[in-house]
Amino acid sequence: MAWMIVSDSSCEIRELAHPAPGVQFALVPFKIRVGEREYVDLATLNTQQMLQAMTDYNGASTTACPSPEEWAEYFLQADNVFAFTISSNLSGSYNAAMAARAMVLEEHPEKKIFVLDTLSCSGALAGAAELANKLIGENQTFDDICFALKKFAESTHILFALASFDNLAKNGRVSKVVGFIAGRLNMRVLGRRTQDGKIDFYFKTRGETRVLAKILEQMDEDGYDGVHPVLISECGNQTAAQLLHHGIEAKWPGAPVCIVPCSGLCSFYAQDQGIIITY
Repeated sequence: MAWMIVSDSSCEIRELAHPAPGVQFALVPFKIRVGEREYVDLATLNTQQMLQAMTDYNGASTTACPSPEEWAEYFLQADNVFAFTISSNLSGSYNAAMAARAMVLEEHPEKKIFVLDTLSCSGALAGAAELANKLIGENQTFDDICFALKKFAESTHILFALASFDNLAKNGRVSKVVGFIAGRLNMRVLGRRTQDGKIDFYFKTRGETRVLAKILEQMDEDGYDGVHPVLISECGNQTAAQLLHHGIEAKWPGAPVCIVPCSGLCSFYAQDQGIIITY
């Protein structure tokens, strides 16, 4: 029996470390447009070059989600499909995947296709893909895996620690004056996902040390137990990622922590020096 695990490229992993028998894994890429240039969010993308182009460009950069046809291409390749998307309140990726599901099932009603709106991004999609792979390897039923994936998405926490506000200002999320002043004052902003999958920027401070301390405090408030995996995605900021790793290890000895570079789409949101923490 063939299984397909497919995610849009807001997922931070590019392959499954140990795919279960019969499991394929694939990514459907976002596109990031900066002026007249289009960057495709594949493993070969030079994210630092893309970020520099965004900084140099005076206008707002935009993203385009995968098309239904791109999703459908992978839905056709297996009997059982699990698809994961970034929050539907941040992108049209979920709607495109659902349109692809309807198209494919109309021609192949025997297929089983589950599309999960993670209401998140980054490590939430990576964790969902790894969980699906694990449960397939344990011979769990399709319906049981769907239930487990829904519960996983509901319980996942994600934080965004931002140091650059240029992209937010250009896209109208903050005023250009506020973005400029925040940058000059070495401000750091911490955001978290809301229950409906939006981003709430709820904490600001000066300096990286304070925002890292707040992350540890927030993890504690959220009930992190030191057992479940933590994924730290960094956008040109290995130093902060390593400091956070050490802080987690000190507070929760033995906690499984993985550090990865941000994908292109997540770099678009995190921006230069940003980090995303999923737990």
